[in-house]
Amino acid sequence: MNQQIRPGGYSLLPPVVKNLIIINGLFYLGAITLTRNGFPIEDYLALHMPQSVYFRPHQFFTHMFMHDLRDLRHILTNMFALWMFGSAIENVWGGKRFLSYYLITGLGAAALHLGVSEIEFFNVIKYLSSNQIAVLYSTTRDQLISQNGFANELMNKGWGLLNQQMVGASGAIFGILMAFGMMFPNNRIFFIFFPIPIKAKYLVAGFGIWELYRGLSNNPDGIAHFAHLGGMLFGYILIRYWQRNRTRF
Repeated sequence: MNQQIRPGGYSLLPPVVKNLIIINGLFYLGAITLTRNGFPIEDYLALHMPQSVYFRPHQFFTHMFMHDLRDLRHILTNMFALWMFGSAIENVWGGKRFLSYYLITGLGAAALHLGVSEIEFFNVIKYLSSNQIAVLYSTTRDQLISQNGFANELMNKGWGLLNQQMVGASGAIFGILMAFGMMFPNNRIFFIFFPIPIKAKYLVAGFGIWELYRGLSNNPDGIAHFAHLGGMLFGYILIRYWQRNRTRF
């Protein structure tokens, strides 16, 4: 894969990265405004499991531009990583290829996340009757709150899995991190909290191992670790496909 800078020179904020940051910022501000006015925007734009009463097909795309409204660090760290690693990649690939890669890895992250969620959900509902499962599929959040949850704890757990919301650009960001590690494996990266520079290839490997460990652990932390792994996995596959087929944009 050609790693030379595209004609026009190196840009500190190339157009696709810049516009993605702007779009994410607008989504964040809009979501805060709507939520504070009582409109549950996350029910419509966050990604839900296909069986959920809140699922809509457009959520495969819109979830990538939504972030945790309770934690400003979520969007700030994602956008910083998008700029830090994405700018270098867009300068080499150009905007069209970079945007395609960003969206495909984001969708791949969503696919792996949903696949793992389906397995977890199935392992819960296999102990429930068909009538109980039907109730799970049809119960909204307001209905669940009004009845103070289900008497059956498995139904509460199943409802939580069914209607969990995934938001954030992290899947695509981890795809970008994979691309950076493959394109610039020996570039050294400095962190303020870790004074020793780390080669990009080791950083990527470390992140991958950590996300796999956290994803397989039994200590849920509210982070979609398999979405991060999905972004990295689909990013690796896509880059290898482009290299093998000499795809040009």
